[in-house]
Amino acid sequence: VALADGRGAQGVYHGDVRVLRGAHLTVDGAAPAAVASGADGPGRARAVLLARGVDGPGADPTARLERVREVTPGAVTETLALSCSTAAPVHARVAVVLTPDGTPMDRIKSGAPALPAPAPEVTPDGIRWDADADVTVHLHAPGADVEVAPDGTVRLAWDATATTGAPWTGTWTLTITDAGGVVTAPARPRPEWAAPDVDAADRRLPALLDQALADLGTLRMSARFAPDDVFLAAGAPWFFTLFGRDSLWAARMLLPLGTDLAAGTLRTLAARQGTTTDPATAEQPGKILHEVRRAELSMPGEGTVLPPVYYGTVDATPLWICLLHDAWRWGMAPAEVEALLPALERALAWMSDHGDADGDGFLEYVDEIGTGLANQGWKDSGDSVQWRTGDLATGPIALAEVQGYAHEAALGGAALLDAFGRSGADRWRAWAARLAERFRAAFWTQDAQGRYPGIALDADKRVVDTVTSNIGHLLGTGLLDAEEEALVAARLTGPDMDSGYGLRTMSTDSAGYWPLRYHGGAVWPHDTAIVVHGLARSGHAREAGALAEGLLAAAADFADRLPELYGGDARGTVPRVVPYPASCRPQAWSAAAAVTVLGATLGLRPDVPGGRL
Repeated sequence: VALADGRGAQGVYHGDVRVLRGAHLTVDGAAPAAVASGADGPGRARAVLLARGVDGPGADPTARLERVREVTPGAVTETLALSCSTAAPVHARVAVVLTPDGTPMDRIKSGAPALPAPAPEVTPDGIRWDADADVTVHLHAPGADVEVAPDGTVRLAWDATATTGAPWTGTWTLTITDAGGVVTAPARPRPEWAAPDVDAADRRLPALLDQALADLGTLRMSARFAPDDVFLAAGAPWFFTLFGRDSLWAARMLLPLGTDLAAGTLRTLAARQGTTTDPATAEQPGKILHEVRRAELSMPGEGTVLPPVYYGTVDATPLWICLLHDAWRWGMAPAEVEALLPALERALAWMSDHGDADGDGFLEYVDEIGTGLANQGWKDSGDSVQWRTGDLATGPIALAEVQGYAHEAALGGAALLDAFGRSGADRWRAWAARLAERFRAAFWTQDAQGRYPGIALDADKRVVDTVTSNIGHLLGTGLLDAEEEALVAARLTGPDMDSGYGLRTMSTDSAGYWPLRYHGGAVWPHDTAIVVHGLARSGHAREAGALAEGLLAAAADFADRLPELYGGDARGTVPRVVPYPASCRPQAWSAAAAVTVLGATLGLRPDVPGGRL
């Protein structure tokens, strides 16, 4: 139940607007007792409640109410079913009090009170209210008595009669129309991937995979500027839109199951590839965007204000190149690949012409206007890049893992240019070789345990010395040699980094570590899965297996639905995984992590153009 002032995440959301923040159910004026609840298939949830005030005598509950919610594009339907096992019929007044809303998502995420509720109005076919200037909500409740209270809440009530073997059912439905949305449900109803039949001795893996693919099906979206293509929204409820980095990683993780999602993601992002230089949006020629929203995104109390189309990401552009290369290796149709080669060449040029702003040979970022994202890698919170002392690093910042992405992108881009008879491949292979040399000279540091890469270089080109999961993303990119990869593998699988439930984002030896710090100690499943994949690619099977087993253990505590992130507490020190309160669930790359674990387990190495897997 949401708090009276609307704080809390509960509710129905559409296009970054919460349109309903409360749905309070009573039976004969009393709240029924919930005894079971959970997912009931894609986009459905079911709760079983006991209506003890209307059932028969005795200890056994003989009247129960099932509450099933189903989400479909632009609509939410709740079905109520009262059943009984009594000699006489059960009569009850079933009521639901709904609280309309129109609070922007960013305000809710910040914990601020909700905006005043919009005023519902009675229409010939139900109830309607305007959540904002573009979003209109219609409420339909067949057979219900409908009353709009002075405080703006809407009360639905039914006189229900159930007999043994003949339940009573009632429904209410919200349908939402949106004149200003930037993303929409895809035109194709079926997912772009094939679901594998997995039989494993460890039954946790098939269970995790089944739930993941069901959840990923509910995150499929299309952009209004590219309606024929499909991508995965980053996650619900906070990031239910196109995110460059998130959508690219999720599509890359799903490549073993097909290339159609990758193709749609690549084309969607290419349709908004940067063409000009604009500090207000962080757009630059060739750059891949960070996120799109229906309106400006403002985080109260943080000083962050993002425009509706925002390019503040340093890694989406090389990751776009990596996805195109990997999709080609997995069998994306040559004609589809070739159509994207001009965008590839622009993305490659961005890495040298704009991504390396100061000419030192590394990709770096800085927020030029002061109201964008202070950090623009995957760890984009304001305190994610810090020294072991806990002090924050100052920008421009060159992140370690981004250099790995850039190296892999340069080599992958060169392979594509060669394969399709285009010039420039030798330039990018030489560029990658120079990047590897510079990285080896600039990023490595050491402590009592030995040598390791720091998370970043700061504005003064000093190595930021915190041990983080970022360095695991270097594995398999070709940036490190075999000896260096072994050092990274050993460092990441130590007890300060491996929680037993996955990889911590920051070592417990750092002053800034906290198990529930967003990027400073919590575990992100996608992050662990990327490292599992890198460990497998670089020949460290034992270490990969240990981290993968941790993800399976965590998934069991979340009913096989891995959230965006969770606490970094060590396994065995807590009764179960500690949830992170504001975590998205489902989250695209967390769900897709299951496919990455499967692919790493099987040791898949694709080369469809060469006729080999």
